Amino acid sequence: MTLSRRNWFGWATAGALAPLGLLARRAFAQEAHPQPAQGAAPATEAATPAAQPTGAAARGDYTPVRTLNGWTLPPRMVDGVKEFHLVAEEIEHEFAPGCVAKCWGYNGTTPGPTIEAVEGDRVRLYVTNNLPEHTSMHWHGLLLPSGMDGVGGLSQPHIKPGETYVYEFTLRQHGTHMYHPHADEMTQMAVGMMGLFIIHPAAGEPERIDRDYAILLHNWALHPGTYRPDPSVMQDFDLWTFNSKVFPAIDAIVARSGERVRIRIGNLSMWNHPIHMHGPRFAVTGGDGGRWPRALWRNEVTEIVGVGQTRDLEFVAVPGDWAFHCHMAHHTMNAMGHEIPNTLGVDQSGVEAKIRAMLPGYMAMGETGMAEHQAHTESGHMPGPENTLPMMMGQGPFGPLEMGGMFTVIKVRDDLARGDYADPGWYAHPRGTVASRVDASTLGEPVRRVAPPRSPPTHEATPVDHSKMHHG
Repeated sequence: MTLSRRNWFGWATAGALAPLGLLARRAFAQEAHPQPAQGAAPATEAATPAAQPTGAAARGDYTPVRTLNGWTLPPRMVDGVKEFHLVAEEIEHEFAPGCVAKCWGYNGTTPGPTIEAVEGDRVRLYVTNNLPEHTSMHWHGLLLPSGMDGVGGLSQPHIKPGETYVYEFTLRQHGTHMYHPHADEMTQMAVGMMGLFIIHPAAGEPERIDRDYAILLHNWALHPGTYRPDPSVMQDFDLWTFNSKVFPAIDAIVARSGERVRIRIGNLSMWNHPIHMHGPRFAVTGGDGGRWPRALWRNEVTEIVGVGQTRDLEFVAVPGDWAFHCHMAHHTMNAMGHEIPNTLGVDQSGVEAKIRAMLPGYMAMGETGMAEHQAHTESGHMPGPENTLPMMMGQGPFGPLEMGGMFTVIKVRDDLARGDYADPGWYAHPRGTVASRVDASTLGEPVRRVAPPRSPPTHEATPVDHSKMHHG
């Protein structure tokens, strides 16, 4: 039996539903769960009764996770077990308007759909392989039997093209976790195969979370003019993404003033990311092992999320538009050129016309800094080769936003309705609260500290005391 749009909603009512508007846009048909393929990992916990959640989570009293630009996979309840079906397949993915690539993902997207459940749930996860090579599925950070851990060749046979395997276990923890292949990882993860696995605590949260967001960090090497990410690149990436999108295509994080907001961050990129939030400081309240005891919470404004790690950040929303981004400057840009001559301070008079004769569209830039982008184009962004995004993108209320990559905006409003996630537009700053231009001539001379001139280095030879030399 095929799950169509017509019967999808009825099928999913027993579990956590993604927002209705989002589900309506997911027009793929999910196949009914087949029997495990021959050679599939056995259900080693099959004799264990499904544990039943207790406390607040048993009543469904938790805030569902909202995955920026993503969606949550609805489960099917079968004899008390939550069933999920993931299909590994090639997809066409848009990083932002003007940049599309052939990627690999799950159920039509990269990252794949978020899996959401409750501590104590028994889950059954089917994985169908529609890729041209074998794969497997590792449940990153989960406590489970060894044979369900998903390392191809070590804890299970590989899932060959066309096969479906089943994984089944009871969730014995809560927190922010991930899933990804453990087979040909260099290729499969580099081209988008990953997703989030969120487990809510059975006893409920110590403090209610009003809005719960989830972000997966990743990097891509999409060379100019090409349409497939390059899995052989280890460092010089040109697309840094939140949930496989670059700014300004990344959704805003929306909240009402005074609400408690959690942002769950997982990192399956090939680099570490110092994630920085403007405005209120946040508390780091959890990691790979789940939510930490309150005594371990710490206040920060920047938190490094290492490769393979997850971190939970919580804060009380304060009105305004606040930047949220990786603090590595080149991770908030796209399609950067690497290992090119430094043109800062170089007189490029006449260079542009000469090079344009051989390379139409060339722009001489960098002499006074990269803000020259704004001087060259009406939008403030320099165009690039086909299927290549500008290095900096986006328009703000005061002009071009010189950002791309891992950047979005936390938009907090006093009058936002609870449960409203629509982008409220730009913040209306109260009178007198925006930095403004003044007449510097009225300020007098600024105080400067002038360093004394340094003597040029000398290169005279140091005398050698021959009396202390040993002659053997």
